[in-house]
Amino acid sequence: MMRLFKIVAFLEGISLLVLFGNMLFIKPTNPELYKTLLFPVGMTHGLLFIAYIALATMFKIEENWSWKKYAMVCVASVLPFGTFYVEKKLL
Repeated sequence: MMRLFKIVAFLEGISLLVLFGNMLFIKPTNPELYKTLLFPVGMTHGLLFIAYIALATMFKIEENWSWKKYAMVCVASVLPFGTFYVEKKLL
């Protein structure tokens, strides 16, 4: 189960970076491409984010994580490169 959480954490981090890249680099140069990429990238990121938080909550309950560790894992999901840190250092 921990392996699944690490995979989801990695994919969620990648999807967040792709979403930011889409907004920062593609939108100003090619607005039409931005509109076609926004929905699939955003939907993928949203689903991975929900899975990440759900798995973190499951692990908090099953492995009796402290509230501090749980909060750090959840906050890391909204920071760029945060999930990579969690995957390597906290898990």
